[in-house]
Amino acid sequence: MIDKKQVQHVAELSKLAFSDEQLEQFTEQLADIMKMTDELNEVDTTGVPVTTHVNGLKNIVREDVAQPGTDREILMKNAPDSADGLLKVPAIMDKEEA
Repeated sequence: MIDKKQVQHVAELSKLAFSDEQLEQFTEQLADIMKMTDELNEVDTTGVPVTTHVNGLKNIVREDVAQPGTDREILMKNAPDSADGLLKVPAIMDKEEA
């Protein structure tokens, strides 16, 4: 069963802030979802073919063909910060989270 502490932890990892009331609400909702998935795991699917798409469509888009991209030097001229030919961006995780 999922508890409020786990929901708070996931919220922190996601850089989200919730009130205590919202945490309670999300904890209840996630517990209900987990209960539903447990029920689905108990269903006997022996002999049932695996379904990955419900509509049966296959890839109907163009062939994936590599095309030349923009010159790296041109891109780097527009970048606010770079190092060793790569773009530098602000960190989104603390070192302890990495």
